[in-house]
Amino acid sequence: MNYNNSKRSVFLPMMLALSLALGIFIGKYLPGKNDLLLHSNIRSRNDKLNSILNIIESNYVDSVNRNDLVETAIPAILKKLDPHSVYIPAKDLARANEPLQGNFEGIGISFNMLTDTIMVISTIPGGPSEKLDLLPGDKILYINDSLVAGKNISDQKVMGMLKGPKGTIVKIKILRSGHKELLPFEITRDKIPMYSVDVDYMVNEQTGYLRINNFAMTTFDEFMKGLRDLKGKGMTSLILDLRGNSGGIMEAAIQISNQFLKAGQLIVYTKGRTQPRSEAKATGKGEFETGALVVLIDEWSASASEILAGAIQDNDRGTIIGRRSFGKGLVQEPIPFADGSGMRLTIARYYTPTGRSIQKPYNNGFDEYYDDLNERYIRREFEVSDSIHFSDSLKFTTPGGRTVYGGGGIMPDKFVPVDTSGVSPYFLKVRSLINRFALKYTEKNRELLKKFTESGEMEKFLDKQTLLDQFVQYAAANGIQKDPVGLKTSGDIIHTQIKAYVARNILDNKGFYPIWEGIDTTLKYAIDFLKK
Repeated sequence: MNYNNSKRSVFLPMMLALSLALGIFIGKYLPGKNDLLLHSNIRSRNDKLNSILNIIESNYVDSVNRNDLVETAIPAILKKLDPHSVYIPAKDLARANEPLQGNFEGIGISFNMLTDTIMVISTIPGGPSEKLDLLPGDKILYINDSLVAGKNISDQKVMGMLKGPKGTIVKIKILRSGHKELLPFEITRDKIPMYSVDVDYMVNEQTGYLRINNFAMTTFDEFMKGLRDLKGKGMTSLILDLRGNSGGIMEAAIQISNQFLKAGQLIVYTKGRTQPRSEAKATGKGEFETGALVVLIDEWSASASEILAGAIQDNDRGTIIGRRSFGKGLVQEPIPFADGSGMRLTIARYYTPTGRSIQKPYNNGFDEYYDDLNERYIRREFEVSDSIHFSDSLKFTTPGGRTVYGGGGIMPDKFVPVDTSGVSPYFLKVRSLINRFALKYTEKNRELLKKFTESGEMEKFLDKQTLLDQFVQYAAANGIQKDPVGLKTSGDIIHTQIKAYVARNILDNKGFYPIWEGIDTTLKYAIDFLKK
């Protein structure tokens, strides 16, 4: 979602808004009568909701909680507006804002479940767990004296137990390889950064790759660090990956777009019923205004991702590769309430530089709106670009003469279908076991794997192991028998995924993505496109 970075704290006159949405007559039931009679003194329409609530509290057959009624009414009203205006209760607001703020409060680990046991995958640099020397591979058996191993606890519940306000303490007991006794840790929670740039690395001597997973307050700084690192390694061409990026803060997308465009070029403009047109233009101080540029998008790229992709496409600055984006062109403003809850209200639409609104229709109901991706799948849009049709009324032309369309996402310049060539029935059965096997393999060989500091070195080592054979035996032990035909079709994908997950367990994303590149058809297409 996009957020107008307003610093205003707005306390909405909620009762007025609710009263306008409810249009019913209120009566009083008279004992012995079979119908409802109107009060003789008709209440003001502007106070209708308050009147309803007052009458319910005074006369309803059972006791009610007024706050609960209000909490129920607000989402119902917002649902009448658009799919992205939402109410967030106080208990959920902090968590909802974490991806946008770029931090959360906790102990600073990433973990996974290994046979129903919490295993530390990595500690976040500078976080409280790293400072106390928690190590990858440590298994958390107790949290605050509660046994958590073997209890089939969900990831969400684990996070709820480990997260908490800065300065509070959580006690854990871990099992560490080489130690017979459990090791106790008393960890003081702190602010933990959440990184929105997954990785940056050179895919060849000229081309850099940088992946952004969402747009937060910290994204621009992370992006600039990655961009400068890549330029320092000799990058002259950049692949910017926005696949799966559902958006976030608009300003971050504008700041990044500014790095690619020349002075005065329009990045985006917004306008709404009460919001005058507001434009964002490039300053001419960008650090990558001339190098070759590719932006990767897919059906999950939305909102701020589409602002960035639209700015690049409409200014003829680079090439968009992948599949049609989601189609979310509405701007939300965060509105806090005194009780700690909040609302994200759509206040404007945004338009790409050619004047496109890429918001897909929602006038047929929200269910159809969110089912749109399923409909695209049924129409085989993910496989064949010719199945995508745009109305001529939504046609726009870029300064360079390219035809682009509004009304439902960003259509890429170069379409890359979903690659299903390596998918077999065997792969579909075993794919949930791949990461679990990689965790077990990592745990068994951690000391050997720790000596590798580069993804390429680790992959060479893993290529010499019998990973696929071991995995087939592991799958058979879990009830999925060997399938020679399926392995002929999917063996390379399974093997590559195992290597990537093992590398992630040791080297984090800088180990994972360079190996995953081998089965990423869209990225490989982009690399070849830039070579040509």
